[in-house]
Amino acid sequence: MTDEWRGWQEAAATALYGDGGFYRSPEGPAGHFRTSVHASPLFASAVARLLVATARELGAGTVDLVDLGAGRGELLTGVLAALPAAGADGLAVRTYAVELADRPPGLDPRIEWCAEPPPRTYGLLFANEWLDNVPTEVAETDADGVDRYVLVRTEDGTERLGEPVAGADAEWLRRWWPSAGPGSRAEIGRPRDEAWARAVATLAGGLAVAVDYAHAREARPPFGTLTGFRAGREVRPVPDGSCDLTSHVALDACAAAGAGAGAPPELLSQREALHRLGVSGGRPPLALASADPAGYVRALASAGEAAELTARGGLGDFGWLMQRGGREAAPSADRGRGPGPGPGAFT
Repeated sequence: MTDEWRGWQEAAATALYGDGGFYRSPEGPAGHFRTSVHASPLFASAVARLLVATARELGAGTVDLVDLGAGRGELLTGVLAALPAAGADGLAVRTYAVELADRPPGLDPRIEWCAEPPPRTYGLLFANEWLDNVPTEVAETDADGVDRYVLVRTEDGTERLGEPVAGADAEWLRRWWPSAGPGSRAEIGRPRDEAWARAVATLAGGLAVAVDYAHAREARPPFGTLTGFRAGREVRPVPDGSCDLTSHVALDACAAAGAGAGAPPELLSQREALHRLGVSGGRPPLALASADPAGYVRALASAGEAAELTARGGLGDFGWLMQRGGREAAPSADRGRGPGPGPGAFT
């Protein structure tokens, strides 16, 4: 065992995305934890409806769908399957999976695999549980009230305090996550703010959406949220490549970093967002059981899946950041679908 100590941002970046890192493993994220995408096809169907609404608002006949942190392409596969039912009406969709791992075999050939978001896209950029895996430094307040970087040893996750937090990181803490006193911890979300701002900037026109477990400035967790996951279980975070390393996202800070001159960003819960997009956990009427027993069973199963996606204390508590990107008009060849329904298209 060596005595090499590194900041959490560097250590996590290597553990997650370096050679042999967690996110480069063949099984991908789905082999270790379950996201909304894996919970039910209703999630992909809701994203498909959001894409169609975005296209109509833009007045575009061809739109881009960019999935940031695409895993193994599960969300895009589901959206492509759901588009006819979502009322696409001949809408042409170019799909991009942004992921550092290799393209999985057998993926729909319509999905383009890339390591970075393509520039000047026009449509919907969707980041489901991506920002929580953008590595950050971790800070802890010492006994004298000084915020210091937390250093970690790769082999076993042992920690110690390092130098005082300074510069842009210190300013971020003052603005977004003030110390709760000696012993309190924080994840310095500045790299996530910058990553989100860069992603939003790739949109020439359309909507950017980030979905993640999140917290707000007035209710930051006093001891941070950094943790690990392996094979469906929460484990101690050790940056050795054997587990996922994740922490909740200060989505309010990301919203401020990515905000432009257009409409202000919107923050809401997944429960609220999916309700807007037609996903409800309401049970089907009992009368359907007599009129169409098989249909009733299908509707009941769908209601159960919707309830899981929108449950308080579970997936429904995810935060959704919805932010306009770019203000360019649709390319002339894509116009002709008539005026869109306006800014209220998603409500």
